Amino acid sequence: MKLFSMMLLSALFLTLVIAFPASADDERHTLTGIDILVRDGFDVVTNQRIGLITNHTGLTREGRPTAQVLHNSNRVDLVLLFSPEHGIAGKLDQSDIAHGRDPATGLPVYSLYGETRRPTAEMLAGVDTLVFDIQDIGTRFYTYISTMGEAMTAAAEHGKKFVVLDRPNPLGGIKVAGPMLDAGKESFVGWHTLPVRHGMTIGELAKMIRAERELDLDLQVITCENWQRKHTWADTGLTWVNPSPNMRSVTQALLYPGVGLLETTNVSVGRGTDTPFEVIGAPWIEQREFAGALNRLKLPGVKFVPIRFMPDASTHKDQDCGGVNVVITDHDAFEPVATGLAIASTLRTFYPDDWQRERYIRLLGNDGVMRKLDSGAGWAELVELAERGVSDFEKRRAKYLLYE
Repeated sequence: MKLFSMMLLSALFLTLVIAFPASADDERHTLTGIDILVRDGFDVVTNQRIGLITNHTGLTREGRPTAQVLHNSNRVDLVLLFSPEHGIAGKLDQSDIAHGRDPATGLPVYSLYGETRRPTAEMLAGVDTLVFDIQDIGTRFYTYISTMGEAMTAAAEHGKKFVVLDRPNPLGGIKVAGPMLDAGKESFVGWHTLPVRHGMTIGELAKMIRAERELDLDLQVITCENWQRKHTWADTGLTWVNPSPNMRSVTQALLYPGVGLLETTNVSVGRGTDTPFEVIGAPWIEQREFAGALNRLKLPGVKFVPIRFMPDASTHKDQDCGGVNVVITDHDAFEPVATGLAIASTLRTFYPDDWQRERYIRLLGNDGVMRKLDSGAGWAELVELAERGVSDFEKRRAKYLLYE
């Protein structure tokens, strides 16, 4: 009877294997740096005291927080955590974040978006290696790469090893779009000389920063597996986790390099609505006029729908705004930075006295493009000027690329 039961179970197992074969997608799914680190037994950080720079996006493919994975391992000693803008849980939208303690591990969390943006000597005293695991979104002025650059600088100054657990660029790794950041305009929203859309992973950027900033740094990048530059986020099989409170979808991440440029001016980019970066408006915009002007430009992969909305936070809070819903119709054809420049040019043309554009330069970072915009140049002329220096950047970045 026992032998018969075993034979029956074996037959059932074979039937299930035949009926439900291993998915080709499972074999090709993207593994991020933390997945590789775990699979390989933490070999590059074994027996080291770790300071982990992370937030809620630092997750394994199965959804386990990197902090807990390292904390639970007997191969490493996770001693403290560092958090970027928006805090360790990614929920705060404020300019000054205090230090705290991680409820899951009980470890101290040092904020790198408060009294300091760079780990101090005191914070690093008991650390051998800094590990970075945060999901970036491929835009120069998104500050997680600035946090990485500051931490790399601190690691070089204090003789600490630096390990980057790489992650895919949600915007892909092929398309690059300017304008370039002017020399001398470096800031926390423009930490290194990059175009607005750089097409690099955080690991690739780390290699570039070490070389171009001439950092004496022991850097190791744990690369992703099964990721190619042509891949969209949908190709990875990875779960999308909102990397910040107002970055709530892959669509919004794709819009951000263009629409995000506008948020230092007096237009709402949808903060305080359910669809940040998908809508643009102000009380002085006539929505049908604005949408019609933008649609007549016939920008690739996008349409503009006239709308009215009322943000409950941020710019024009509780004010009735006219504007547009930016609808991507073809993700492959859509060019976010060119679209953002077209919107800026249209604002300048139709609302020259209402649109307060002086602070547009803050994220744009390029005086030449700003001067052209001020002169009333059309979007095509702005895009052409914005591409100056991009081909040189692509040559610069070539030596740091880790993926085909």
